[in-house]
Amino acid sequence: MAIEVKIPAMGESISSGILATWHVKDGDYVESGQLLFELETDKITSEATAEESGAIALKAAEGDEVEIGQVVAVIDTNAKSGAGSTKNADDSKKAKVPGSAEAGDSKVSASEKDNVPEISTQSQSHALSPAARRAAEETGVDLAKVEGTGKDGRITKGDILAASGQTEKNDSTVVPSKTATPAPTSPSITGERETRRKMSPLRRKIAERLVAATQEAALLTTFNEVDMSAVMALRKAHQEAFVKRHGVKLGFMSFFVKAATQALISVPAVNARIEDDTIISQHYYDIGVAVGTDKGLMVPVVRDCESKSFARIEQDILDYAKAAREGKIKMDDLQGGVFTISNGGIYGSMLSTPIINHPQPAILGLHNIQERPVVRNGEIVARPMMYLALSYDHRLIDGKEAVTFLSAIKNAVEDPSHLLFDL
Repeated sequence: MAIEVKIPAMGESISSGILATWHVKDGDYVESGQLLFELETDKITSEATAEESGAIALKAAEGDEVEIGQVVAVIDTNAKSGAGSTKNADDSKKAKVPGSAEAGDSKVSASEKDNVPEISTQSQSHALSPAARRAAEETGVDLAKVEGTGKDGRITKGDILAASGQTEKNDSTVVPSKTATPAPTSPSITGERETRRKMSPLRRKIAERLVAATQEAALLTTFNEVDMSAVMALRKAHQEAFVKRHGVKLGFMSFFVKAATQALISVPAVNARIEDDTIISQHYYDIGVAVGTDKGLMVPVVRDCESKSFARIEQDILDYAKAAREGKIKMDDLQGGVFTISNGGIYGSMLSTPIINHPQPAILGLHNIQERPVVRNGEIVARPMMYLALSYDHRLIDGKEAVTFLSAIKNAVEDPSHLLFDL
């Protein structure tokens, strides 16, 4: 029975994707539930697994653009485990070296049989010693052009090395001679100045959204700084008990998510969006947290932040980050946010002007924490300070509202009792 492997549906807005990676080879025997391939779309990277066990025949190559519902492989469920073959189609045109067990030479040991290379039928008149076979595989010498000097015309390892321009050491390891061809080197070493690769669907979509945000919104950024002393002291005092109780570490992000939620409640103009000539006010608090992955930036959304505890927020962020980096994030996880927080500080960023996640009207940029001299009660003291950046759409949010919003976040983080008592 043949089972078709099709590209699964992943939402109404996704019609195609790039078959990024095959985790199996053509002819492999796959088990039910085994990972088969990764698919990149303009929004997410997803994985597909085998529905049944059997030998798989691939119908699409890595890098192909495939449509939803397209058949990319077929699984033969009648095949038995180990029956799958990964040999090339032209293997039938190749013959075993004379002297192998398949050729009727009972003198070849079982271990030697496993190491017998397949060579062109043009070289069938030449016999090889086991050591010569290994040297032939390593050097890629054309055996048809090698004259054997061993007994009865047998090709020796020395013959192979001589033909390849290599010498033989006493420890039987092959080393390049002075005239040997140098090993391949990386592009940077060879002097290659450019390499090209096709932009992934996800990267293309990120580019489109960033350009759209800069072209459609009147972007402006306002800055402030926050003293992280109180939050750091709280984390140090309660981290061990927090982890023991909730099974997750207390990070900085949950403080900023709760602070941003309070600020959105206090300054409702920031919790809105523009559609054509209409302003839509939002009365829910779903906040996106930017997560960097190998394939690009993703922004999973933490839902109902006003009603979630610090522990629940930390767990949600941890789960989303893990899913995003493993390519298991879902479409629903990335949709519907009203505001975004991006933490460039984890990469060492000192200051930046983040671009809004359109159609959201604003984004909060967090940065590196550094001890800096500040004045407290008339004295200069060193405090762990972080710069905050709020980029916003000036069509919707006035400067007064933006500054008030950012100040609300600063005050809540510098005095976490505001968060605990909803002040």
